[in-house]
Amino acid sequence: MKKLWSGRFTGENEDWVDTFGASISFDYQMAKQDILGSLAHVKMLGHCGIISEDERQQIKAGLKSLQEKLDRNELTFTIQNEDIHLNIEVLLYEEIGPVAGKLHTARSRNDQVATDMHLYLKETVALIIKKIHQLRNVLVDKAEENIETIMPGYTHMQHAQPISFGHHLLAYYQMLTRDQERMQESLSRIDVSPLGTAALAGTTFPIDRQMTADELGFSDIYDNSLDAVSDRDFILEFLNNASLLMMHLSRFCEEIISWSSYEFQFVELTDTFSTGSSIMPQKKNPDMAELVRGKTGRVYGNLTQLLTVMKSLPLAYNKDFQEDKEGMFDTSETVITSLEIMSDMIKTMKINTTNMQQATEKDFSNATELADYLANKGIPFRQAHEIVGKLVLECIQQGSYLQDIPLKKYQEISSVIEADVYDKLSATTAVKSRNSAGGTGFDQVKAQIEKARKELQN
Repeated sequence: MKKLWSGRFTGENEDWVDTFGASISFDYQMAKQDILGSLAHVKMLGHCGIISEDERQQIKAGLKSLQEKLDRNELTFTIQNEDIHLNIEVLLYEEIGPVAGKLHTARSRNDQVATDMHLYLKETVALIIKKIHQLRNVLVDKAEENIETIMPGYTHMQHAQPISFGHHLLAYYQMLTRDQERMQESLSRIDVSPLGTAALAGTTFPIDRQMTADELGFSDIYDNSLDAVSDRDFILEFLNNASLLMMHLSRFCEEIISWSSYEFQFVELTDTFSTGSSIMPQKKNPDMAELVRGKTGRVYGNLTQLLTVMKSLPLAYNKDFQEDKEGMFDTSETVITSLEIMSDMIKTMKINTTNMQQATEKDFSNATELADYLANKGIPFRQAHEIVGKLVLECIQQGSYLQDIPLKKYQEISSVIEADVYDKLSATTAVKSRNSAGGTGFDQVKAQIEKARKELQN
C-alpha cells in the first residue's frame, strides 16, 4: 500500500518494519479525539478561508460519518497506515474522495497527536477525579458507621495505642483528598491546545489557533510551537499523580489483606471480591485487594518508562514519542478499574467489631494511658514512662496485663494511683479521651466527618 508520505521515497518498507513502527495497535484508543480534533481544524480552515465552504462541508460530512461508524464499532484500522491519524485520513478519503487531502492543510501529525493526547487525558483525568470522589464518599460513610468501633493502632506493625476504626479510615480519606487535588490541579496543564503548531515551527497559513482551542474546549494554547509538539510533562505529571494514588490504594489493600486473614479476622470481604483455591476447599482469598496492590507496580513502571524515554530527547519531535501512549492508556485503565473495585469492596466489607475490640484488651496498647495518668498526677513523664515500662515487663513475665494488676500493687508503686486507673486503662476510654485536634477521640472523628461532608459537597 502506498504511504501518504511516500513522495520522497523510491522503495517500500518490509512488513516487519511496518509492524515495528506502527502504533495503531494502541493509539486507536484516541480515534474519538482524533476525529474531534479534525472537525475543529476543518471548521477553522473554512472560517479562515484556507479551504472553500464547499470543501469544508464535504470534509465535515465525511468526518461525521466516520464518527458515527466509530460509535457503532464499524471502523477497521490497518498496520499499513501506521497510526490513528493516517488511518482516519485514509478512511476519510474512502468516504469523500481526494478532497480529504485538504484536511491536513496547516497541521502535522506532530501537533495532531499532541492534541489527541491532551483531549484524551483531559477526559480521563476528569473521570478519575469523579472515581476518587466516589471512593472518598464511601470512606466517610464507612467511617461514620464505625466512629466507636475500637481497634489496635499500629506502629512497626506492633500494637501501639487503641484507635477508632473510623479514624483509621479517615486517614485514607485524607490521602485520597490530596490525590484528587493533585489530579484537579494537573488539569490546568492538560487543558492547553497544541493544535496549529504543525510539525515544530508553526505554519505559513493564516490559521486561528484560538478558534480551534475554543472549539475543543481548551482554556489556553501553547505559546511556543517547539514546546507544544515536544511537551510530555502533562503525561508525566499524570503518571506521577497516578503512582501516588495507586501507592495509597496499595497501602490500604495491604491492610485489608491482613485484616481479612485468620490471624486478624477484623474484616470479611464479600464473595464478589474473593476467590477460592483449586486444592484447598476452605480458602477465601482477597484476590481483588491483592491485584490492586500488584498493579501498583505496573503504574510505577509506566512512569519510569516515560521518564527514561524523555531524558535525552532533543527538540522537537522524535519517533521515541511513540512510546508515550501505551503507558498512559494502561495507567488510565488500571487506575479507573482499581478505584471502582476499591469503592465497592469497602462499601460491602463486613467489619468484625468484636474481634477488633478484643484485640485491644489482651495487649499493652493502654501503656501510654497509664503513663499519661501518672503524668497527670504530677509524676514527670519520663519517670512515669520508666515505671510503666517495668510494669509491662513484669506482666509479660507473669502472663498478665496492666488492667489485671491489683490496686494495692499500683499504690505500692505510687500513692497517687487511685481506683479510677482502671477506667483510664479501658480501650474505649483511651480512645474517647484523645480529643486533641485531629485525634482519634470520638468527638474529633465526628468533626472530621462533618468537615469531610462539606468538602465532598463542594
